[in-house]
Amino acid sequence: MQLKTNHLFLFSLLLFIFLSSCKKDEDSPGTINLFTVEDDMAFGEQLKQEIENDPANYPLLSETQYQDAYQHIRRIRDSILNTGEVGYDDRFAWEVYIIENDSVLNAFAAPGGYMYYYTGLIKFLDNEAQFAGVMAHEIAHAARRHSTNTLTKVYGVQILLGVLLGQNTNILVDVAADLALGLGNLAFSRDHEYEADEYAVKYLYATSYDARGIAGFFEKLDSSPGIPEFLSTHPSPDNRLDKIYEHWNELGGKEGNNYEASYADFQASLP
Repeated sequence: MQLKTNHLFLFSLLLFIFLSSCKKDEDSPGTINLFTVEDDMAFGEQLKQEIENDPANYPLLSETQYQDAYQHIRRIRDSILNTGEVGYDDRFAWEVYIIENDSVLNAFAAPGGYMYYYTGLIKFLDNEAQFAGVMAHEIAHAARRHSTNTLTKVYGVQILLGVLLGQNTNILVDVAADLALGLGNLAFSRDHEYEADEYAVKYLYATSYDARGIAGFFEKLDSSPGIPEFLSTHPSPDNRLDKIYEHWNELGGKEGNNYEASYADFQASLP
């Protein structure tokens, strides 16, 4: 009985500390996030390990064998992070990985800035501004802490505490799959998608890229047959395009570069 009482006291203490640190999320105003920034980083590291340990579902491209490809993707990442516009640019990991699967047109970001891009998406796009727009969108999801905000809503406090304490690790399998497919419980809300689009424009506007790059992605999708399943629960491309152009015009409507040649080199560096 004494042992159970001690365990109950310890859990109650941890729960109190966890909830007492809970506040209105300053990164995405109007939402509540039970995770701290440190929790984001720890949870993202756990998801990274889960993905690395599951090559059947996540065949990561070898960094040793495809150095040129990783140099390209890191160059694009750095151009966005170096703007000074990205929250936690000096705290999150901002690691980028390429998943070898030409049939998937997707990318996703885990908490703490661990980002994954499918070869299918990279080969699908026409220029570097479009890809930079997608990357800026994923960076925004991480910097605005959308994933852990959604986790807060989907899972109970006890389960979240268990994951952070090294328990309930089987949940990581589901979380990784939901993030990778953009489906299930962790599909981002429409507000999160609109906000990530807005910040993607803001981030790219501070670079030499055309800040409408994310719009180019949706325009290409719209002209292609079939809609990827992960977009079925998202705002329609037409609605998002209107808002993207609105944000771009509010910033001044500056035209940037698309960099077709360097992007062709990036695509050629893939298997």
